[in-house]
Amino acid sequence: MSSTAAAARTRTGLAIETAGLVKTFGENRAVDGVDLSVPAGTVYGVLGPNGAGKTTTVKMLATLLRPDAGEAHVFGHDVVREADAVRSRVSLTGQYASVDEDLTGQENLVLLARLTGHGRKSAAARAGQLLEAFGLAEAAGRQVKNYSGGMRRRIDIAASILNTPDLLFLDEPTTGLDPRSRNQVWEIVRAVVAQGTTVLLTTQYLDEADQLAARIAVIDRGRVIAEGTKGELKSSVGAGAVHVRLRDAHLRPEAERLLARVLDAAVQLEPDPVALTARVGGAGNGRGAAEAASRALAELAAAGITVDNFSLGQPSLDEVFLALTDRTPEEDPA
Repeated sequence: MSSTAAAARTRTGLAIETAGLVKTFGENRAVDGVDLSVPAGTVYGVLGPNGAGKTTTVKMLATLLRPDAGEAHVFGHDVVREADAVRSRVSLTGQYASVDEDLTGQENLVLLARLTGHGRKSAAARAGQLLEAFGLAEAAGRQVKNYSGGMRRRIDIAASILNTPDLLFLDEPTTGLDPRSRNQVWEIVRAVVAQGTTVLLTTQYLDEADQLAARIAVIDRGRVIAEGTKGELKSSVGAGAVHVRLRDAHLRPEAERLLARVLDAAVQLEPDPVALTARVGGAGNGRGAAEAASRALAELAAAGITVDNFSLGQPSLDEVFLALTDRTPEEDPA
C-alpha cells in the first residue's frame, strides 16, 4: 500500500480496519471473515465465548500470525506488508503474564525498558513512575512469582506501556481475578485511554465490556454476529425487561398470569416472593416497550393488585448475548 493510501486510511480516524479476515488451523476455521472498524482513542470491546476467535484475531492484528485471507490495517499500515510499522505503534498484553517471575517488579520493568531503547537512568525512572502509578511501589523489590493475580496483571500492563503505544491489545486481561483486582485493572485501562491510547479489549465478561467499551463487536464461531454501542446492541434484541414488586405475596400467581397475558411473554418469578420480571416485546422500539409496560400496570391496578415498585430497563448484555448466540459467553462452543 502506498504512503498516500496509508495516510488516507489514518485520516478516517480508525485505529484498526479489517475486511474479510480469515485464519484456519487445519480443518478449523478459527476466524471466518471478520470485518472491524475501530475508532482511534477509544476502548473497543471484542466479546465472545471461549474458542470464538478473539485471540486469533488479536494475534493477526499484532502481526504475530499471518492472515490466510482478507486484509487488516493498523493506523493505515498493512499488518502483512508493513508489519514493522505496525509493531512500532502497538503493544500486546496476553492472557498470561509475560514478565519473568524470578525477577522483581522493578527488575522486570527496568530490563524491558532497556530493551526498548531507554538509557540506564531513564529506564529506572520510567520503571519507578509506573510502579507508583500502578500501586506496586511497595512490592517493587519482591519477585513477581510472589505477587497476587491482580498484581501480576498490573505489572504486565505496566510492561506493555513502558513506551506509550498508540494501540494496546488487552486479551482477556482480568481472567481469574477477584472483583477488587478487576476494578483496579479497569481503572488502569481508563487511565491509559485518557492519555490517548486506543485499546482493543477482548473479554468473555459481559460486565467488563459494559463498563469499558465505547463500541462492542460480538464474535461467535469466528464471525462478527453483531456490532455497535452497548445501547445499540441492547436495543437490537427488541425487548426490555419489566421488574415488578408487589405489596401482597399471595397475589403473585394472579399477577404472573395477568402479565403473561398482557405482555405475551414468559414471566420469571424472582427469589423475593413479591417480585416478578417479564420481557417486553417490540422490535428494538423503546416507546413500544414503555407502552406495553404501562398497559400491564393499568391491568394490575384494575385487578386490585398493588405494585409497590416498578422499573423498565433495557436488556442486559447477558440477555443480548443469549439472544444472539443461544448460550452464555462462558460456555465453550461444541
